[in-house]
Amino acid sequence: MIKRIFTFGFFLLAGYGLHAQINPHAIGLRLGGDGDIGEAEISYQRALGASNRLELDVGFGGNRRENRLYVVGIYQWHWNITSGLNWYVGPGGVIGLYSYDRSDGYISVGLGGQIGMEFDFKSLGAPILLSIDARPMWDFIGDHSGLGWGAALGIRYTW
Repeated sequence: MIKRIFTFGFFLLAGYGLHAQINPHAIGLRLGGDGDIGEAEISYQRALGASNRLELDVGFGGNRRENRLYVVGIYQWHWNITSGLNWYVGPGGVIGLYSYDRSDGYISVGLGGQIGMEFDFKSLGAPILLSIDARPMWDFIGDHSGLGWGAALGIRYTW
């Protein structure tokens, strides 16, 4: 655990001077899931400065037995790796409505974060942002409290 914290801290400090230029706005889709349920999110990102932004997502998903509808908010710090390629990390939270077998429903509240990489095609003349990320969240309230996570691919239009 100490080694992971040290490694994370090293990369955080190493990237401190490599801030990326963030698009003022981006909107699109974030597609993924947690392994059991495929999910889709309508995703909006808004720059809060030269190297940080807010991501707000409204998601839905389900399978034969369960359905989800949720809202996620993530604050992100953003760093440039090379021209157009960036990485980001930040804390966030989720609140959702879930149902099982069409009868047993509950509200979920969770805290966690997000880490990912993205490529901004703006340098190539296209207003497209592609990303891949992981989002671990700790669920405090609901049937399945505890740690859960999902990975997703994002595609957004930037302006």
